[in-house]
Amino acid sequence: MPPRFHLLRIASLRRETEDAVSLNFAVPEALRAAYAYTPGQYLTLRATIDGEEVRRSYSICSGLDDAELRVAIKRVPGGVFSSWANQALRAGDTVSVMTPDGRFGIPIEPQAARTLVAFAAGSGITPVLSILKTVLAHEKASRFVLFYGNRSTDSIMFRGVLEDLKDRTMARLSVFHVLSREQQDVAVLNGHLDAEKVGALMRAMLPVEVVDHAFVCGPQPMIEGLEKALADLGLPRPRIHVERFTPGVGGRPHAVVVPPTAPPKAIVTVISEGSRWEIPVAEGEAIIDAAIRAGRNLPFSCKGGMCCTCRAKLLEGRVEMTVNYSLEPWETEAGYVLTCQSHPVTEHVVVDYDQV
Repeated sequence: MPPRFHLLRIASLRRETEDAVSLNFAVPEALRAAYAYTPGQYLTLRATIDGEEVRRSYSICSGLDDAELRVAIKRVPGGVFSSWANQALRAGDTVSVMTPDGRFGIPIEPQAARTLVAFAAGSGITPVLSILKTVLAHEKASRFVLFYGNRSTDSIMFRGVLEDLKDRTMARLSVFHVLSREQQDVAVLNGHLDAEKVGALMRAMLPVEVVDHAFVCGPQPMIEGLEKALADLGLPRPRIHVERFTPGVGGRPHAVVVPPTAPPKAIVTVISEGSRWEIPVAEGEAIIDAAIRAGRNLPFSCKGGMCCTCRAKLLEGRVEMTVNYSLEPWETEAGYVLTCQSHPVTEHVVVDYDQV
């Protein structure tokens, strides 16, 4: 089923750092199955702020055994949603929350004895924390190594949680904080988590030959540098898992605004939840933007080609995608597209959101 929004109540709100809060959502019994998640997935939150609908995706930071559905929201400069969430939301408020989505992470294997490593920066810790907690709880013979980049000790999200986990699973969890604005005694742990730093860390602390899977979550430049660095060190690409932050200031970029009177370049037939609609798409307009202009409520989140929420199967016609950061090669070969990045090339296009 395509992702859907439901109003959920904030059961508890906790300040994690000076500029970050975490929200735990109460999920009614009737929606438990819909909000079941796998470690590494995210929730898309929707709100009307200053008269405009705003959507942002935030990774789930709770582990499967935490008995809660929690996300963390770090305030970013100019971030409309993150600033509103940090300042206005309170426990007891209701928020429109999309069902979990995303494909960051790996299946949990209780009998496995794996060595997993993660590189996270800032709020990139959130999906990694969910994976880390669950692996430690369910894979008793596996070990986890975390390299976590921040500006200073005060800005480390979930510092207490990580220290508690380390105390309880000391033989299986190693945590190394890399700080860019605070000097530490170990020189290799000073600076930024970039490609050069990762090479030095792996050579000094964790030979790549023993790593089964690596997880990388942070800003786009970090992702690109670390993904290549790990591959250059010899880790096969299928074992390198990345989760990108959405682009733009505080979330998705602005949509292309096309006047309703603009002559259509194509007519796109959209299939979603068993219904069919014909939507005119203007020159330079992405399918999802045309659908929004037409008042159709289709699934989308980041609008930057990263989250895959707007994934649909192309049944007829041709489109060109501006960028694609989330579809796997087998998906593009099978005809799946990101409708937030898809621009019709032919006069008639058919896309189906119901084909999962």
